Amino acid sequence: MVENITGKIPPYLKNRYSIVVLFFFVWMLFFDQNDIITQIKLKKRLNKIEKQKEYYNKEINRTQNELDNLLNDDAKLEKFAREKYLMKKKDEDLFIITNE
Repeated sequence: MVENITGKIPPYLKNRYSIVVLFFFVWMLFFDQNDIITQIKLKKRLNKIEKQKEYYNKEINRTQNELDNLLNDDAKLEKFAREKYLMKKKDEDLFIITNE
């Protein structure tokens, strides 16, 4: 009876090296700390972070251009100070209208 069972096993499964290699691949794909599922999740996270990096670099460049414009043009600087920080000249009165 044992001979009937061993006759059905393919020869590559009888070789202990192939069994070890098969076990190693199964272990690396599913059970290891760096398994395939974890690698896919990390790749997605890396892509998301790279997109955020690109967005923030564009925002930094845009803000730097605005700062350069404000520092080089007194009219733009005055307009920015009046709108953003509600600054006024000494002889002016400031009226703030708010919508409720």
